[in-house]
Amino acid sequence: MRSILLLCFVMFSLCLYAQDEQYNETDSIETSFLSEVTVSANRWEQNIADVPNKVTTIKQSLISFENPQTAADLLGISNNVFVQKSQLGGGSPMIRGFATNRVLLVVDGVRMNNAIFRSGNVQNVISLDANTIEEAEVLFGPGAVMYGSDAIGGVMDFHTINPIYSIQEKPLVTTDAMLRYSSANNERTGHARIGVGFNKVAFLSSVTRSLYDDLRMGSNGPEEYTRPDYVVREDGNDVVKINSDKNIQRFTGYDQWNFMQKVQYKPTESLETSYAYHYSKTSDYPRYDRLILRDDNGQLDNGAWYYGPQRWEMHQLQFNYSYPLSFADQMKLNIAYQDFQESRHNRGFGSSTRTNRFENVKAFSVNLDVDKKLNEATTLYYGGEYITNNVYSTANRLNISSGALSDVSTRYPNDSDWRSGAVYMSLRYKPNTLWTTNVSARLTHISAYAAFDKSMFDFPFDYAEIDKTAVNASLGLVYHPSYAVKWYANLSTGFRAPNIDDLGKVFDSEPGNVVVPNPELNPEYAYSAETGFATIIRGALKFDMSVYYTLLDNAIARAPSTFNGNDSIMYDGERSRVLALQNISEIWVAGMQAGFEIDITPSIGLRTTASFQEGEERDAELSQYYRPTHVPPFFGSTHLTYKTKRLKVDIYSNYNGKVAYSNLPLSERGDAHLYAADKNGDPYAPSWLTVNIKSSFRFNRHLTLDAGIENLTDKRYRPYSSGISAAGRNFIFAIRAAL
Repeated sequence: MRSILLLCFVMFSLCLYAQDEQYNETDSIETSFLSEVTVSANRWEQNIADVPNKVTTIKQSLISFENPQTAADLLGISNNVFVQKSQLGGGSPMIRGFATNRVLLVVDGVRMNNAIFRSGNVQNVISLDANTIEEAEVLFGPGAVMYGSDAIGGVMDFHTINPIYSIQEKPLVTTDAMLRYSSANNERTGHARIGVGFNKVAFLSSVTRSLYDDLRMGSNGPEEYTRPDYVVREDGNDVVKINSDKNIQRFTGYDQWNFMQKVQYKPTESLETSYAYHYSKTSDYPRYDRLILRDDNGQLDNGAWYYGPQRWEMHQLQFNYSYPLSFADQMKLNIAYQDFQESRHNRGFGSSTRTNRFENVKAFSVNLDVDKKLNEATTLYYGGEYITNNVYSTANRLNISSGALSDVSTRYPNDSDWRSGAVYMSLRYKPNTLWTTNVSARLTHISAYAAFDKSMFDFPFDYAEIDKTAVNASLGLVYHPSYAVKWYANLSTGFRAPNIDDLGKVFDSEPGNVVVPNPELNPEYAYSAETGFATIIRGALKFDMSVYYTLLDNAIARAPSTFNGNDSIMYDGERSRVLALQNISEIWVAGMQAGFEIDITPSIGLRTTASFQEGEERDAELSQYYRPTHVPPFFGSTHLTYKTKRLKVDIYSNYNGKVAYSNLPLSERGDAHLYAADKNGDPYAPSWLTVNIKSSFRFNRHLTLDAGIENLTDKRYRPYSSGISAAGRNFIFAIRAAL
């Protein structure tokens, strides 16, 4: 705490110093700071200098330079979002101590969170194609006023590339292509994009194909992370094989297709209509953290554990109307239909039966967003939203030797329904250049219904349903004492309504435990406060810092329960302790995010980001407080860059603090096989640091070559809470062509 107070005092002094400085408006850092816009804050473009929240923007130029393999890796390059992975085909973002169904994914204004987003790690972000992201914004803190349920830790708002109209009589044709290779998992990615634009109509087509082999971890680090053996099926039997290279994480590879098609039509200056189609499909991808799980005798538990193809499809129709009316200056109608498909397949070691569970969610949404400038000082934003989710869940048990099928319980009640309707309003008042006030409110109604099939379990109830209304509000203040200083403060509330995953799921949270439905769940509510500032000194140094606190009340957590009076039941052939989700917990998270950039010379720059957070969650079973599962340790990065007209070089380090056993969440202590062992033999997450270098050389406006080496020291490490080790020394080569 003393360190935080001292840092605040130093930065306050810097801001006072900056307030008296004079600046050249062409300075790059300052121009970027003043001209950046954000959409995530209120669903319309707004100068980021007027937003009373921390917002991080990841631009396409940085995405291309960093060469992230997936959209999860894309979020990680911001170094403000911590990404957990249970397998190579995944990535679960953690924002300010919250993750999974307590953070919100949005693509082109459409929410991706659906009714089966769970409290365990969620991998849906990899459905997005990192090669088609024009810009990604992360809005930190509750975003419930604009986005509704789930937006507690933050909102990840992805904007995909749009077609370009021709301003001449002849069509405008643009093409982009990329080929990339990464050595750590033998990645082969190809991407191609073509756009054709006329005066009033424009088209854009994009396709990406990625293939990944098993991931190689580093060679210098904890021995517990290595893969000494693995299971294969030979002559109808499971056989344990010795791994010829213990640093190769066997059965982590997969492949993926992504396709996008967009059409835009602008018949008048006031009206524009667009249609977008997104498609993504993976192959089967193993869940690595379950494949390395061992029983009490040290033997591998599973003969197979993998996710079936994850498929996402979205049709989107959008209308934008810009013309001064009595009730609106701009209106945006966004209609979308999404189809999600996923499945889970597991078989115990030595067993001839495999359990298969399939899920399908069909989601429909309509959003209307309006803005109206009431006078020179006041702008009103308002709108409404309606969402439906239908959940279909089937399951079977297959004898892989005989081909015989038998019944098994589904993961969710089949043909369940989740709906949300909302209206919102936000008022921005800016009487002068010094002050901006933002006041917002939202009314949301949530309903859900899930009928239980009693053929597999004798449920003591026929159905579960919710019918709840939530009111959320936020109050934000921004103060500009000078052209290059911004102070802000914000109070906001958020909520998460129980979804079908909460209400109706029957599943094994871990071997020996089974979670059963609880039809009595209520929404959980978040109360958050944030303050921060940003300043530019002499046009060459930019510093920003934010401090925040969030309290999640009535939080949903797993705790021991009973099923028909029994505290354990048979599930998938194993006696399992009964758990249920209940509104019995309370979580608080507090932290600080800080960063600075400095132009040492016109060609050389230095930037650093750092995130520190702490928190406590009340464990209902033990009536004690422990660190919440999704609060990562201190993490950050430092970059030294060199730029000329054609060349860019970035030498950087990523680093992560230690989580000692005494500070490890109870849920993570139960997954000891994922962690290193301390001197007492207890699980813990060691600190780590990597050294990396990346470069990009532009031959001309048509051709660019990228090359880099990640993890130069071949460090063997595993990001906190992850079930798979990160890549070892990794050579990356990419060539990009554009016309």
